[in-house]
Amino acid sequence: MSLPPADRSFDWSNLGIRVVSATILVPLVLAAIWFDTGWARGGWPFLVLIAVAVALLSVEWGGMTAPNAPVRVSTAVCAAVLGAVILTHRDLDRMWLVWSCLFLGGLAAALVARGVSEKPLNAAYGVFYLGVSCICLVWLRSTKQGVFWTFMLFGITWASDIAAFAVGNALHGPKLWPQFSPNKTWSGFFGGLIAAMGVGAMMSALPWFDLNIWAALSVGLAGGLATMAGDLWESMLKRRFGVKDSGDLIPGHGGLLDRVDGLMFAVIVIAGARMINHLGWGH
Repeated sequence: MSLPPADRSFDWSNLGIRVVSATILVPLVLAAIWFDTGWARGGWPFLVLIAVAVALLSVEWGGMTAPNAPVRVSTAVCAAVLGAVILTHRDLDRMWLVWSCLFLGGLAAALVARGVSEKPLNAAYGVFYLGVSCICLVWLRSTKQGVFWTFMLFGITWASDIAAFAVGNALHGPKLWPQFSPNKTWSGFFGGLIAAMGVGAMMSALPWFDLNIWAALSVGLAGGLATMAGDLWESMLKRRFGVKDSGDLIPGHGGLLDRVDGLMFAVIVIAGARMINHLGWGH
């Protein structure tokens, strides 16, 4: 499969559209995280947010990886991931059941893909790629002070993305990984890490958030690194499948997967940090 053309410089003409999209989406995401109906794992808006995201991401994954039967593969991936997400939301005490569901869902998606002349491994990988991140997100929100941990997760990923873009465009310099993402620079990489650590530091300053400054800086650094890694990984996947964007869902931004690629890696790292924090680190 031929590779898509090399990335071009940022199109400043659609900056207004990007800003408007972010202005609408960011408050909706934060409200869904904050809103609580008394459920231990967050309110129904949070679950609806994740369910809608899973459906849209599955559609993009099917369209990107299964051109011969995108609807069938997308449906199989979506069903598998949603099943695991709902189990996580309902019963955190039996996570073995959640992971078993995700594994069996991956096998089922692979069988569906094989039955319609698509590559089984692509479908199975889609289940795990989307599912692990979504399970970690539900778990993170369910923990003690989970609202603030989830806010920190989104703050770290957003700050890292914005700062990497701004610093990289301002300073330019050597390319980070030109083979897969020609526009990313080392200056943007370090700018993103500094911004991510800054978000961690700001979160630690909240009097009701139980995380000391050094632990918060470490979480910010780890989350920033994971965000960059997720972004580069998705760039590599898009090159492999011969597409420039995962979709065109968000005006000015491309597909949803293009916007949450870093978040999908960062949530796994920050969920791990939350588990360690639960054992006493960072208080």
